[in-house]
Amino acid sequence: MKYGAIDIGTNAARLLIGEISKNDEGYVFVKKISYTRVPLRLGMDVFERGKIGEKKKQDFIKTIKAFQLISEVFNVREMRACATSAMREAENSDSVKKAILKQTGVDIEIIDGHEESELVFSVFFLMELEKNMPFLVIDVGGGSTEITIFKEGKITAAKSFKIGTIRLLKNKVTEEIWTEMFEWLSSNTNAKHKIKVFGIGGNINKVNKLLGKRDFENMSFKEIDLLYEELKPLSVEKRISRYQLKADRADVIVPAMDIYLRIMKKIDAKKIIAPKIGLSDGIIYSLHNNHLKSLSKKTKLSSDNG
Repeated sequence: MKYGAIDIGTNAARLLIGEISKNDEGYVFVKKISYTRVPLRLGMDVFERGKIGEKKKQDFIKTIKAFQLISEVFNVREMRACATSAMREAENSDSVKKAILKQTGVDIEIIDGHEESELVFSVFFLMELEKNMPFLVIDVGGGSTEITIFKEGKITAAKSFKIGTIRLLKNKVTEEIWTEMFEWLSSNTNAKHKIKVFGIGGNINKVNKLLGKRDFENMSFKEIDLLYEELKPLSVEKRISRYQLKADRADVIVPAMDIYLRIMKKIDAKKIIAPKIGLSDGIIYSLHNNHLKSLSKKTKLSSDNG
């Protein structure tokens, strides 16, 4: 059964069409069937003017219409659309939502950082992880960075910070916000106890690829730092030509690496892993679980009536 997940971020809007499957060992995973990404860049409007401009609004509507058509081609059974940081802060988000609903029939949910983390981590634990091992997850987006700490398979601390790639490009991140994040990290981590670190987001996935790493292979702080120093002085055009980056990746990858490196340095993390899991995967898994609950409820009602 195919599901559609629309993730409307600060930098891009994404449509993932997928289904829940099992591998040979019996582990459940989200099987990705189709992935479409549109660099909407809502944050460029929101973090500069506080709202989504008319041009962005029309592009937004066209994007959702396109996602809808693609979903129809793939015979998607159910779809869910979630918007994060930029839509949370846009003063006209309600009117934009209503316009999209009216023209496309898609009802966009504006979710907070907590729900965003819950959706991501619902599928995160489908991976073959040692549940008793403490680990930290850094999710860098265009408008915010979510940091979550796990111990014995449970979330022990989590916080969203208004530090993101688009915000950095727009010079909208103050030293006070960096200080707040570092103080939170100091309060919730212990340098004496080593913790495994995972990175989520398109930028860390691209770094993983640029470094020639396989899935789930460790990237060292030193390797990322060397790549950062190579990319930072280059113009966006040179990053595009030299590293075959897309234009909307070439500008944000450097601030993203800056965020990851600062956090890794603060907690003295020598390595990081990019599991290539995101909000879209979590949405697919949530739709699947809701479907199973619905089936279970119908079965129980049928049994009771019988």
